[in-house]
Amino acid sequence: MRKFEKLGFALPINNLTLRKALKLAFSDPASRRTDIRGIIRADRAREAGTDSGGGDFYGPFWYDAKQHVLGLSDLHVDTQSRIDSNPRRQNLYPQLRDGFLLWWSERRRWVNSPYEQGDNHFGQIYISQIGMTIRVENLISVIDGHGDEYAVYPYFSPEPNISEDAGRFGLWGMTEALTEISPSQLRLLDVIRGQSFSLDRSPLQGNEQEVFTARLSAVIEEYEALLSEYE
Repeated sequence: MRKFEKLGFALPINNLTLRKALKLAFSDPASRRTDIRGIIRADRAREAGTDSGGGDFYGPFWYDAKQHVLGLSDLHVDTQSRIDSNPRRQNLYPQLRDGFLLWWSERRRWVNSPYEQGDNHFGQIYISQIGMTIRVENLISVIDGHGDEYAVYPYFSPEPNISEDAGRFGLWGMTEALTEISPSQLRLLDVIRGQSFSLDRSPLQGNEQEVFTARLSAVIEEYEALLSEYE
């Protein structure tokens, strides 16, 4: 048992979205350390009541992407409106827009017909070996003209990109958390690069839980080492 678990602390590093877990597990050491420090500082700010509460930076874009897929709006128009309302978005939002539209318009291998809204899929995985919960939520879920439902989980970060290994681990997490939808209909989307991962092209090898757990265990250990600097 880790020293902070003995004290009964609820560590934010032990409750992550799947995309954050992938980012931390596959970032280079310097970037990972920066991200971990950011998690610690944000948690300290919340405890002190000084968190400005900027909200989910990527959430508005993903909402607009969902509307675009359903034919309810135009992502070009919506992205510009988001940038106009918050100039902090002017760098990443166009990259997200272009990557998403590259995938949706050119790389996606689904039926080119109108789509209907699918079910609201979400779930989580608990990795008991390290006491970590990984959440899989806020997907695009659509039903095509043949009645087939697809669920798409987004990875937004500019760096690192989703490698083939990271793609497999992400798909493993999705299949574990989203048991009510066929694994063949799941997609992990690296939004900026417009690249999706599916089990037919990135089949699981059987060691995903073991290797992913080891990587995340190292992340937790680094978090705990850095946490002592903020006490």
